[in-house]
Amino acid sequence: MALDGPQGDDEVFDDDGITYVIDRELFERVKPIRVDFVTTYMGSGFSVSANMPRAGSHASSCTC
Repeated sequence: MALDGPQGDDEVFDDDGITYVIDRELFERVKPIRVDFVTTYMGSGFSVSANMPRAGSHASSCTC
């Protein structure tokens, strides 16, 4: 994840006042994408999950 503005080939989504930008081609390959803010015993941060296989795995989804 990075802070960036929309470019010509991007999908733009607004959810609860937060704007998300993703490359359209990447979005088509990995959708659906879910972004959550989580708090665990290790701290707080964003959890991003998508329909993207992990390297060297036959899994059908990935959580970063």
